[in-house]
Amino acid sequence: MAHNLNFNNRTGKYSFFSVKEKAWHNLGQIVEDYPTSEEAIRFAGLDYEVEKSPLFTKSNAVIEKGDDIIMSDSALEVPNYFANIRTDNNTVLGVVGKDYQIVQNREAFSFFDAIVGGGDGILYETAGVLGNGERIFITAKLPDYIRVGNGDDITEKYIFLTTSHDGSGSITAALTPIRIVCQNTLNASLRNMSNVVRIRHTAGAKQRLEDAHKVMGLANTLSKELEKTFNHWSKITVGDDEMKKLIQLALCPNKETLNHLQKGNFDEVSTVFKNTVEDAFAYAMMSDTQQMETTKGTLFGAYNAVTGFYQNVKTYKNEEAKLQSIVMGGTAQMKSQKAFELCEKFAGFGADSILMN
Repeated sequence: MAHNLNFNNRTGKYSFFSVKEKAWHNLGQIVEDYPTSEEAIRFAGLDYEVEKSPLFTKSNAVIEKGDDIIMSDSALEVPNYFANIRTDNNTVLGVVGKDYQIVQNREAFSFFDAIVGGGDGILYETAGVLGNGERIFITAKLPDYIRVGNGDDITEKYIFLTTSHDGSGSITAALTPIRIVCQNTLNASLRNMSNVVRIRHTAGAKQRLEDAHKVMGLANTLSKELEKTFNHWSKITVGDDEMKKLIQLALCPNKETLNHLQKGNFDEVSTVFKNTVEDAFAYAMMSDTQQMETTKGTLFGAYNAVTGFYQNVKTYKNEEAKLQSIVMGGTAQMKSQKAFELCEKFAGFGADSILMN
């Protein structure tokens, strides 16, 4: 199952919903109106709970009965370890330690509702279940926008949350702006990923999850900073050669390639890298991006060339791989962060500064 979406045998549906737009191989439920928390949980097949159950292993006991020796199987409890079990179908989702704190799916939605006080301003866009139910994700739209230029180019503010029930990873929530003009995901991870909250599944996890919305209050501050930054970049003219150089450095895969770029030896780099750069540059030159004054020949346009390439041009193995790359700390997110840092350098110190390591 390449898409890795959970198929719920109880409902006969894939555990995913999306508002209006089809995604994930056209599987799951497409709804016309933004759902409430309760509706989103049901639409996405998230209406199950997880509980910790004692873990047992088989033990062979030797029993002497007269002259006979009998081997007897018995269950031996494993101390300090538990199985996380999905209660609606008894599927084991993973093995966890004694300090692991389960955060139920409904509690993840409570986190979102708490951000804007009761959920009046939260718009749930997507939610789903992966594998057997061991990982869930939610994307919600926040009120207000980031406006660039005259307001024709706007970026919506989203928060993405993912958590697991198998003992792997932490609860992660991140601010994810998405440019609605071309559905271009702009993962501008400002200032050491300060827009990301990570919460460990330990004894205080539920309390910290409830309090995380205070930290995510940074989203508004970060959005204002992004709006100021993007508007500044939209006024900085970038020539074609400079734009290509920015794209090359942002997409640079290793030190050897960087060495060639710094020395001006573009002919020495791999064909795969050359093609990637050309594809990203071609995206920047496309008529639908060029016709916007905020992107046409600007530093903001150079940044969007990188993020737009990963969102709209690059081919992925499946939707899960795309989600992982763009939102969950994968290559696209790292390269987008690199592009952001290079554009900051360019804006502050000029074209020559981007060649400095």
